[in-house]
Amino acid sequence: MDSDIKHQTFRMWAFRAIDEKPLCHEFIKGHVKVLADYGISSITSNNTFWIENPFMYCIVVEDVITKELLGGIRIQIADGITPLPVEKAVGYMDARIYDVVKRFAFSGGVGELNGLWVSNKLKGVGMGPYLVRAAIASASQLNFVTLIGICGENTLQMFINVGFLIENSLGKNGGFPYPSEDLTAHVVGILNAVALETAASYDRNIMTVLRSNKVTDRIETNNNFISNISYNLLYNNVTKNTYGVNLFI
Repeated sequence: MDSDIKHQTFRMWAFRAIDEKPLCHEFIKGHVKVLADYGISSITSNNTFWIENPFMYCIVVEDVITKELLGGIRIQIADGITPLPVEKAVGYMDARIYDVVKRFAFSGGVGELNGLWVSNKLKGVGMGPYLVRAAIASASQLNFVTLIGICGENTLQMFINVGFLIENSLGKNGGFPYPSEDLTAHVVGILNAVALETAASYDRNIMTVLRSNKVTDRIETNNNFISNISYNLLYNNVTKNTYGVNLFI
């Protein structure tokens, strides 16, 4: 059975988007390819405008041997100027999302997890959950309390595992026909991205370790895939946010 086990080595790191614009273009190229593979072209966060947003932060992963970028995820902080992707995605269907974002923004700050993609070359590796947990762990540096997002049916359980709860007050019990009429997406939120009390214990423990050890090497396992990942989740630059700052912790 050991001969069936596959080992790969990866590097995963965090950065502010405006500091690494060429890398952001690589991010977009990889994301577009994955979406095209699934016949999707209408994701609201799939654009180049976010590269110029000083409140956008990224986590990416590359193969150590080939140096190929193989996945990524972003966190956008609400600044009172640029709408969050979830607002663009469902706002025209349910305007209450604007009040939800504003309420969270003035209650400790709010960010959105978005733009998750993983190359099809990594099918079965489990890189999606690794990226999501790393992003949430890194968020403690970004001075906000609530993390929200929108996810499809195929990734809903992964988001629930890390602590997201479906926002049932929006849409049809939290569901929306997005990115197309034949697909359903859910608006979800971690009510407290600091305490992580809604996460499953397994995921919460890993996120807590990564938060405490932002630069570390870990062996991650998923089925017959073993991934040696060198994490660097330290942001060299963080933009000060004055939106709702009077209530920031």
